[in-house]
Amino acid sequence: MSKVWTGLVAAIALALPATGLAAAPLAAYGALPMIEQIAISPDGQRLAIDFVKGEERSIVVQDLTAKKILTGVKVGPTKVRSLEWAGDDHLLIVSSSYVRGLEEEGVLMGRSEWAVAADFNIATHKITPLLGDVEMAANKIVGPPMVRIVDGKPIAYAAGYYMAQQADAGSGDVRVRESQLGLFRIDLATDRSTLITSNQASVTGYVVGDDGRPLAEETYDATSTQWALKLFHDGVWREAQSGKAALEPPSIDGLGRDSQSVLVEQVDNGRHVLRELTPAGTLSDPLPGPADGVPLRDPASHALIGLVTLVGDDWRHHFYDPSDQAQWDAVSKAFAGASIQLASASDARRQIVVHVNSPTDGPGYALVDLTNGTTAWLGSEYADLASADISPVQPIAFKAADGLELTGYLTLPKGREAKKLPLVVFPHGGPAARDEPGFDWWAQAMASRGYAVLQVNYRGSDGFGWNLMSAGFGEWGRKMQTDLSDGVRYLAAQGTIDPARVCIVGASYGGYAALAGAALDTGVYRCAVDVSGPAELARFVGWSRSRGGFQGVAAERYWARYMGAEGLADPHLEAISPADQAAKVAIPILLIHGKDDSVVPFEQSQIMADALKQAGKPYDFVVLNHEDHWLSRSDTRLQMLQATMDFLAKHNPAD
Repeated sequence: MSKVWTGLVAAIALALPATGLAAAPLAAYGALPMIEQIAISPDGQRLAIDFVKGEERSIVVQDLTAKKILTGVKVGPTKVRSLEWAGDDHLLIVSSSYVRGLEEEGVLMGRSEWAVAADFNIATHKITPLLGDVEMAANKIVGPPMVRIVDGKPIAYAAGYYMAQQADAGSGDVRVRESQLGLFRIDLATDRSTLITSNQASVTGYVVGDDGRPLAEETYDATSTQWALKLFHDGVWREAQSGKAALEPPSIDGLGRDSQSVLVEQVDNGRHVLRELTPAGTLSDPLPGPADGVPLRDPASHALIGLVTLVGDDWRHHFYDPSDQAQWDAVSKAFAGASIQLASASDARRQIVVHVNSPTDGPGYALVDLTNGTTAWLGSEYADLASADISPVQPIAFKAADGLELTGYLTLPKGREAKKLPLVVFPHGGPAARDEPGFDWWAQAMASRGYAVLQVNYRGSDGFGWNLMSAGFGEWGRKMQTDLSDGVRYLAAQGTIDPARVCIVGASYGGYAALAGAALDTGVYRCAVDVSGPAELARFVGWSRSRGGFQGVAAERYWARYMGAEGLADPHLEAISPADQAAKVAIPILLIHGKDDSVVPFEQSQIMADALKQAGKPYDFVVLNHEDHWLSRSDTRLQMLQATMDFLAKHNPAD
C-alpha cells in the first residue's frame, strides 16, 4: 500500500481531541469536518472513512483485524453524501454536484443537485458509476440505493430516470417519449444494470423486498393532488391505498418490521404517524414509539428495528426488542455526559460505530466492539479544536409575547461572565427544521470571538409536534420573526446580554429572518448578515413553481402555508418581502450567496442588493463562487465566516 494511504489513515487514527491554550483560528471552525462519515462492513472487520483535507475528499478502507489500509480512492472536491456497504467487498458511494440546467430531447431540467452513485470494488480497487451502462438514461439516482443479498450475492437497486422509447404507429420508427422513473437492478459482480420495473411519470419512489423483488411504490401528482400506494403482485402493480393531499402525501420509507410490510409515513389529522402497509394492502395502527423518529434498521435484513428521535436535549434510541434496547443503554453509559447516535453497525450488530457529541470536546466517532467489550476512539471531526476552543451550550426556555412556549439554545463565549454580552441571534433554516443541542461549527465560531449566540426554535419549527409547527402557518415575517426578538428581550431581562449590542445572522430561511430583522422587525438589531436567504417572495415562489414536478405547484402551496398568501399577486407577499421594504432598513446589511445555489437562486441576493442601493441603504455583497446552498466547500465556507466576523466586529464589536 502506498505511503499516501498510510499517511491518511495515520492522520485519522491520531485525530484525538487536541490540547492547547491558544485561541483557534476561524479556519479551525470553518473548515469542513476532517471526518464526514464512517461506515463499518457487514462482517465488522473493515471501516470505510470519508476523510476530508482542504477541498479534497478521500475514501479510505481500513482492515481492523490486520490494522492496515486495504485500499482507498481520491474523489477530490466531490460532495460525498453517503457510504453504504454492499457485502464485504463493495462500497456504494453516493455524491452530488450542481447542475446548471440542461435541455435534451424535450426534457427541461432546472438548476439542481444531481445525485449519483458509484460502486467501489474493494478487491479490484475499481470505481464504477451505477446506471452508467443504461442507454437513454441520466446517470442520476432518486433516493438512496437499496442493497439486498440475492442468491448469496450483493445486488444494488436504484431508482433513476431514463428516456422511454416506443415505435411510431405509422412509420415504425423508434421515438423517444418523456422521461420515466424506473427501478434498476445492478449486479455488483459485473456492474451491469437491468430495468426491472417502470410506471407512469408520477412515481416518486420504490421499495424492494429482502428477496430482491419489487415490493411497493408511491405515486403523487402534485397538480391533481392524487396519491397512491401500490404493491407488486404477480408482475403487476396493484393499488393498495389512495387519496388526495394538497401537501404531505403518504410516503414509503423502506421495509417495516418484517420483510413483507412497508413503512409508511403520513400526516393524520395534523399528527405525524408511522404505519405499516401489509401484504394485504391494509394500513396498520400507528407504530409504537415517537412518530417523528428516524428509522433504525437491521443491517442484514433491512427490517425496521426501532426509531431514533431528539427528546429534549438528547438523542433517544427506541428499539422494539428489549434486548436491543438493553444493549444500546449499556453502550450509552460508556459515553456518559455526551450525546451519541448510532452511525453504522455490522450485520450481527456486535461492532458498531457511534457518533459522539461531547459538550467539552466536540463531535467525533468511536468504535464499540460488544464481543470484546472494548471502545476505541476513531477521530474528531474538528481535530484542530481543543477543549478550550469549545464554548458551553445551554438550553433555554421562554414565552413569546402571545404566551407561546418556546425553547432554544444559548452558546456563551468561554471565559467571559454571562452579563451584558454582545449577542448574535442565529435562526435556523427551513423553516420546518430545528436547532439541535451539541456542537454547531458556525455558532461556536461566533462565540469564540466573544459573542453570545442565541438559536431559537421559533413557531413553525419541526421536531416539537404539530402544534408548534402549525402555529407558524401564516406567520412568516410576523410572529415567526418576533419570536426571535422576544428571545432577545428575554435574555436582556435576565441581564445576560446587552440589548444595545445585538446583530442577527442566518442562512436560507434564517437569511430571510436576518433581512426581515432589518426591514420588518426594526429597532432590535445593529446589523444583519443574510446568507442565501430569499428576499423577494413573490419572485422566489414563482421560481419554485417554475421548476415543475413536486417543486412546482406543491412548492407554491407549501410556501403559501407559511407565508399566508393567496397567489403570487397577494399584496401580503410584498408586505413581508425585505426587498420590497428596503426603504425601512436602518442598519448595515451583509449579503452572502453561493453562485451554485439550487434552493434559493442567486438572483434573490442580487434583487436585495439592487433594492438597498436604490433606497440608499448601506450594504456589502460577498459572492461565493462554485458554492451551493449548504456551504459544502471549505474555502468558501471560510470565506463566508471571515466576512461575517469582520462585519460583526465592525458594526457590533465584542469588546
